[in-house]
Amino acid sequence: MSSLVLENVSKVFGGLHAVKRVTFEVPKGTIFGLIGPNGAGKTTLFNLITGVYAPDGGRIVFDGREITGLSPPQIAARGIARTFQNIRLFRSMTVEENVMVAGHHLHQASLLDAVLRTPAQALDEARLVKRARELLEIMGLEAHARDVAGSLPYGVQRRLEAARALMLRPKILLLDEPAAGLNSREAKGLEALIRFLRDELELSIVLVEHNMAVVMSVCEVVHVVDHGETIAHGSPEQVRRDPAVLAAYLGTAREESA
Repeated sequence: MSSLVLENVSKVFGGLHAVKRVTFEVPKGTIFGLIGPNGAGKTTLFNLITGVYAPDGGRIVFDGREITGLSPPQIAARGIARTFQNIRLFRSMTVEENVMVAGHHLHQASLLDAVLRTPAQALDEARLVKRARELLEIMGLEAHARDVAGSLPYGVQRRLEAARALMLRPKILLLDEPAAGLNSREAKGLEALIRFLRDELELSIVLVEHNMAVVMSVCEVVHVVDHGETIAHGSPEQVRRDPAVLAAYLGTAREESA
C-alpha cells in the first residue's frame, strides 16, 4: 500500500489553476522529489497535503484513509509533518524549547495537573525533555540546546525546524527547500541526514528542492510540475533527460540550440 496518494488534485485561486489534476503516489520508505520551476505549484501541493488549503477537486489518501479536507492538526495527528520554505521558528526561544513546543501530543497530564504542578505534570515535562534531546542528538544540535534559535546560522536553523517536525513522530516528512541557503558542504550533510531519516527512523520523505544536485543524488523517484500540471515522473535519470523538463527549466529555444 502506498503511503501517500494524490488523485487528480486541483486548486484554483481567482480563476487561476495553481494545481491542475495532479496525480502521484509516494510509496512507503521512499525519498520522493517534487520539483519544478518557480511558481510551478510545489508549495501549493504541500499546503494541500497538510490541510492548509482544501482541494477544489480530487482526493488525497494517506495510509489507506482519505484525508481530503481535514484540518492541519488532524492531518498532523495522522502522521504527516512538514517544514516550510521560509523558516518558522520561535526566534527568542532556545533550541530545546523550539523542539519541545511541538510535543503537545506527548502530554498525558490534565490542566489541573499543570496548574498544581503534580507528579503527573513533572512526568510529562520529563518525557518532553527526553524526546527533544534525542532529536537534537539525531540532528546534530545537542551542542546548541541552550542557544537562542534566532542567533543560529541559517543552516542550523534549517536542521532545527526539521527536528521540531520530527517531534510529532511522523510517518512521512515533507521538506520544503531544505537546501536553500546551504553551501556545498552543508548540502552534502543534508543528503546524508535525509538518508538517515529514511533508513533509521523509517520515514517516507517528500522533498521540494531547487538544488538539483541534492535532488538527483538523494531522491529515488522524482515528480515534475510546471504551471500546476504534471510534466514528468520517474527516476532521477529519466527525469534529467526528459525533453519537457529541459524545456521547463531551460526554455525551449535553449534546449533546441543545445
